[in-house]
Amino acid sequence: MTTATCPDPGSTPSPDCNLCPRLAAFRREWQAREPAWFNAPVPSFGPVGARLLVVGLAPGLRGANRTGRPFTGDYAGDLLYETLLTFGLARGRYAASPDDGLELADSRITNAVRCVPPENKPTGAEIVTCRRFLSGTLAEMANLQAIVALGRVAHDTVVRALGRAPTRVPFRHGGHYDLGNVRLFDSYHCSRYNTNTRVLTPEMFRAVFGDVRDFLDAVPRAA
Repeated sequence: MTTATCPDPGSTPSPDCNLCPRLAAFRREWQAREPAWFNAPVPSFGPVGARLLVVGLAPGLRGANRTGRPFTGDYAGDLLYETLLTFGLARGRYAASPDDGLELADSRITNAVRCVPPENKPTGAEIVTCRRFLSGTLAEMANLQAIVALGRVAHDTVVRALGRAPTRVPFRHGGHYDLGNVRLFDSYHCSRYNTNTRVLTPEMFRAVFGDVRDFLDAVPRAA
């Protein structure tokens, strides 16, 4: 029997992390089916010194799991990166490829769960297990002042990683909370389903990042 281990317990899982057996098996399945794809835990994207961290749910099968960069290669990335560019939180040109030259400016992107889950649905146990890497990411970002949680799952795991109870900090689109030295902003996830059903419109999404931009412009940078 294989022991569940992950040799790199910091902010990024190792490529062969098997802490979550179901996710590891799914990765191996797709490694065999699409050997040219990334098919590994997807690392965070953007500078460690950024003041903003955007937290999504998990890599998309044909998005980040294929390309190796969060929100790259699927519709959610189209809206997210367009919005980051609009508010000066990215520079360059997004072309849905990790070699498109796009750079993040004072922002960073990660996921609550680093491996692609079947049907885009991580289990509660997988979310809890992977939280150690989110905690590591938060800990290494010395200048962190703002977090955008995309969806309730991302919101809840961020709140727990910050040592708070989600029952006391409920998710609400467009809302924000001050949690210690960090302000948490909430948005519905920028998935194709949410935008197609008008649960989230591009205008609603931009409004959240407009609030983030105003907040970052108003607070002093850490010394």
